[in-house]
Amino acid sequence: MSSQADLFAPQPPPDLPEGLRYQPDLITRDEERDLAARFEALPFKPFEFHGYTGHRQVVSFGWRYDFGRRSLDPTTPIPDFLLPLRTKVATFAGQAPEAFEQALVSLYEPGAAIGWHRDRPEFGQVAGVSLLTPCRFRLRRKVGDGWERRAFEAAPRSAYLLAGPSRTAWEHSIPALETRRYSVTFRTLA
Repeated sequence: MSSQADLFAPQPPPDLPEGLRYQPDLITRDEERDLAARFEALPFKPFEFHGYTGHRQVVSFGWRYDFGRRSLDPTTPIPDFLLPLRTKVATFAGQAPEAFEQALVSLYEPGAAIGWHRDRPEFGQVAGVSLLTPCRFRLRRKVGDGWERRAFEAAPRSAYLLAGPSRTAWEHSIPALETRRYSVTFRTLA
């Protein structure tokens, strides 16, 4: 009987890079709705990167990386309403909640994307939660003269964890979406 139940359990995306973990339905629809309502009041600002502004908007808590100064600076503490989510993410990641000292809430309006990148080396593990709409989470790493590529769909309310090679050897990106999406990224410090 238990083997039949396993047939219907959510399956991780196939062929993920080493160190990448995925968990569908980390939070409930009600939790997602409550978070999205809270996000409406956040002081989002366009993402700034070396003098350019991105189409997505962000707000940092705990720590903020300043690309212009290339420094990691303390900022507003992680708000109480994000702490239950941080606890769920930490349990998924096998960490103490306090290990995730940085939180970044991102707002992707229609047409906003995030280009190929690796999170700054000042950060350790990176865990994200996707809200409102699914997105294609793309990964690539340099192999010889080309790229090895992988991808999966990050469903609403799902979480991913980048650790090990998926964090250090692979870049990731998200193509433009047609509808509003929020994500919450929690990071440990290196």
